[in-house]
Amino acid sequence: MAQATSNTISWKLEDLLKFYWTDWVFTGVLVALEIFFNWIHPHERYVGEWMFVTGELRYPFKPETVPFMFLPVIALVVPMIFIVSYYIWRQNIQDLHNSTLGLFTAVLLTGVIVDAIKSGVGRPRPHFYAQCFGSTTAIAMYDGTGNVICSGNPASVREAYKSFPSGHTAWIFSGMGYLSLYLAGKLAVINQKYHPWKLLTIFLPLLVATFVGISRINDYHHHWTDVLVGAIMGLGVACFCYRQFFPSLWDENASRPFIDKQGDYSTTTSPLLSADSSNSESHPV
Repeated sequence: MAQATSNTISWKLEDLLKFYWTDWVFTGVLVALEIFFNWIHPHERYVGEWMFVTGELRYPFKPETVPFMFLPVIALVVPMIFIVSYYIWRQNIQDLHNSTLGLFTAVLLTGVIVDAIKSGVGRPRPHFYAQCFGSTTAIAMYDGTGNVICSGNPASVREAYKSFPSGHTAWIFSGMGYLSLYLAGKLAVINQKYHPWKLLTIFLPLLVATFVGISRINDYHHHWTDVLVGAIMGLGVACFCYRQFFPSLWDENASRPFIDKQGDYSTTTSPLLSADSSNSESHPV
C-alpha cells in the first residue's frame, strides 16, 4: 500500500484505477452511446424544392480534406504523445493517469453530445442535393407534400442529414483544446513572468483545430454555423473535463493534478493510506 509522508501521498497505478473505477466505467458507457448514436437513423427534416433555389444545399460533393480516420489521431494520439512524454520526464503517475482519463472523457463526451444532436436535428449538409439525387445535375423528385424523394446511395443520404453541429470540428477542438490547457498548466503560462513563446505553444493546437473546422466549410460538408457551434461545444467540454482533474491556470499549483496537489483541495481522506499511517501527520489529497 502507498505510504503517507508529511508532505505528500504516493499513489500507484493500480490504486488510481481502483479509486477512479467509476470514471473509467463512465468512459465505457460513453463509447457505447457513441456507437448507438452513430447507428440510429437521423431525423429527416423536410426539404422542399424552394430550399434549393439559393444553392445553399446544392454544392458538389467533395472528398474530405481531413478524413474521419484521422480524427482519433489528432484528437487523442497527438495529446497522448505530450502526456506520455511528460510522464517519461517527470515520472508522475498521478499526472499520467488523470491527464489520460480527462482527455478520453472530454473527447468521448463531446462525441456523444454532438452525435445525439446531429441525429435529433437532421439538418441537411451543403451538398445535400448531390447526395440525395446522386449528382448536382440530377432531376429532383418530390412526394405529395413537396418533400424530397432521395434516390442516392442510402448510406450517403443518411449522412447528408447530419450537418449540425460539425462532429469533426467538435472532436478536434475537444482534443486540441484539452492539449492547450494541459500545456498551459505545465508551462505556467499565467505566472506573471510573461514569456510570449509559451503562448505560441498553447495556441498551435487551437490553430490545428481551426484549420480542420475551416476545411469542413471549404469541402462543403458543413455550414459555417455548424463549425462555429462544434468548436464552442468541443472547447467547452474540454475546459469542463480538464477542470475535473486540474486546478485553474491561475492557481499556483496549475501544473499538478488535484490528487497530487497540496493544500485544501479535498477534506476526504485517501483510501490508500495504510493503517499505521493514522499516527502520522495527515494531509488532504
